[in-house]
Amino acid sequence: MTVRHGTMPLVEPAADRRYILTLSCPDRTGIVARISGFLAEAGAWILEAAYHAEPEENWFFTRQVVRASSVPFNVDELRARFAPVAAEFGPDVTWQVTDTGAVKRAVLLVTKEPHCLHDLLGRVSAGELPVRLEAVIGNHPELAEIVRAHGVAFHHVPFPGAGTRDREAARADAFEQVRELVRVHDPHAIVLARFMQILPAQLCAGWAGRAINIHHSFLPSFAGARPYHQAHARGVKLIGATCHYVTPDLDAGPIIEQDVIRVDHGDTVGDMVRRGRDIERLVLARGLRWHLEDRVLVHGNKTVVFR
Repeated sequence: MTVRHGTMPLVEPAADRRYILTLSCPDRTGIVARISGFLAEAGAWILEAAYHAEPEENWFFTRQVVRASSVPFNVDELRARFAPVAAEFGPDVTWQVTDTGAVKRAVLLVTKEPHCLHDLLGRVSAGELPVRLEAVIGNHPELAEIVRAHGVAFHHVPFPGAGTRDREAARADAFEQVRELVRVHDPHAIVLARFMQILPAQLCAGWAGRAINIHHSFLPSFAGARPYHQAHARGVKLIGATCHYVTPDLDAGPIIEQDVIRVDHGDTVGDMVRRGRDIERLVLARGLRWHLEDRVLVHGNKTVVFR
């Protein structure tokens, strides 16, 4: 696992390096025994083993973590040896094997709202998130200084305002610039840290399973714009935040993490916004960490999160 502290990468000690195997497939008897037997034959020392079955959908999920030093060959060979085992579970199986010694990369998309960006920059600088921030892309320039102070590249891609002539064409051009900037880094995570722009369907498809959004409500309640205003008008007693994968359906992608905080009749919209920011920071940080640690398995529009 590699993280960035300022501009200096910190590499996980070899003694702590791990291989992570995740798999999901139609459920049947013998899956656990087959995987455990394979790992035992490879000499793999299992440090974590998590399982979940969905009886209604007849679907099985697992996450296995082994000590890398216990395996007498590298991660590429481990993948090659496991491939025929995974094939035994049918054509619908999905699986991967990752190496915590290989750096994971992220790109953040932001606008003017700084709180989620500040939080993630701080956590990365402190070595609390297993990721290297490759770049931050903003549709406004205000956050450039704080990003560059952390040794991370900032790219300003302006988006057209509501009254702009040929606005849709200009938006398409802006998103193409964003797409190209992201493509250069081939990140494991593209984080919409209060980006406040709706991704076109083409980008949603290209970034499927990697684009992560923080929405400032407890979805599916109050999707779309101005959720705190919606919550205040409805007189709710709880407000929340939701970290989810981005899909073409607005604020409806598979949910990774959620949390709430209590409010009451005396709270203004401004109070809700201020208090909600605390929840947004925590929920996004948790969701991103679990994604980077390969703890999230997506099935349809739901997730299994092995915390």
